Amino acid sequence: MKHKIVIAVTALNAIDSPGPGVAVIRAIRECKDFDVRIIGLSYESLEPGLYMHDLVDKTYQIPYPTAGTDALLGRLQYIHEMENLELIIPNFDAELFNFIKLRDTLKKMGIATFMPDLDQFEARDKMKLLDFGKKHGFDVPEDKIIHEFRELAKIEEDFDFPLVVKGKFYDAIIVNTMEQAEKAYYKILSKWGLPIIVQEFIKGTEINIAALGDGDGNAISVIPMRKLYITDKGKAWAGITLDDETYIELARKFIKVTKWRGGCELEVMLSNDGKPYIMEVNPRFPAWIYLTAAAGQNQPASLVKMALGQKVEPFTEYEVGKIFVRYAWDLITDIHEFQKISGNGEL
Repeated sequence: MKHKIVIAVTALNAIDSPGPGVAVIRAIRECKDFDVRIIGLSYESLEPGLYMHDLVDKTYQIPYPTAGTDALLGRLQYIHEMENLELIIPNFDAELFNFIKLRDTLKKMGIATFMPDLDQFEARDKMKLLDFGKKHGFDVPEDKIIHEFRELAKIEEDFDFPLVVKGKFYDAIIVNTMEQAEKAYYKILSKWGLPIIVQEFIKGTEINIAALGDGDGNAISVIPMRKLYITDKGKAWAGITLDDETYIELARKFIKVTKWRGGCELEVMLSNDGKPYIMEVNPRFPAWIYLTAAAGQNQPASLVKMALGQKVEPFTEYEVGKIFVRYAWDLITDIHEFQKISGNGEL
């Protein structure tokens, strides 16, 4: 019999801007190389993934990232006593800093992770992306970091409209006038705080690349995807795998120069003159990561193997033209389940 591996996964929300957790779990469960017990880690009581009992065996609530590392560690110690965790896969940008800071402590507890280190994590930060691009020879849009509202009024001196107004963790709003820019500023400020990034708008075709690095500069898997349907928040609701060496080499170069450890997503805009601009680098798997498993390169399962010390050879092929289409599904549960997770923090 196979040893049952206990893996904790975050980001169980599956709303119109979904977290990657459910997709990561689906991909892991699809791998026949190991048997798993999945422990969900949730922040809110209505994250759909925690009620998907065919995917998640048990869920525990954990404190919000703003509570800090001590609060997170205390909760993880309790969960570890209950479940004997062997691996944690965090999937939200905002939580990664705390998990990275706790990596060595978790290792001493017997809990593996497979994440970038703090230098890697900070180098690709939205607020440092332009400098990162100039240092390593990547095309990156010009930007300006806004620390207070009056700086926004001067933005027309440096940029032409349209522009992209971005939060430090999430959200990006395209604006065409100063009035729209001010509204976007306050909208993002209320959700994510300061600073706010104002970025040059690049007109072209948007491509997303899911990649997995081994921490030594080798790309284990790279799969580019073009969005076929986009929500009003700019999220992919449908996409198709592409065969384009330009994007594959771009991701390989990123992983090589950073020695990236774990999963990541490169958001790329292919400009009308043929330049691939890196718009963002997300330091975790994207919400569409299950497409990599469907196309023949199961990135979440490969991450599990590497985290547990197994050697994984780089993939060389994947199925081109594989399409995903996201959909809404009414998941029915009972009030007592909601009460359990809300009252006890466990389900």
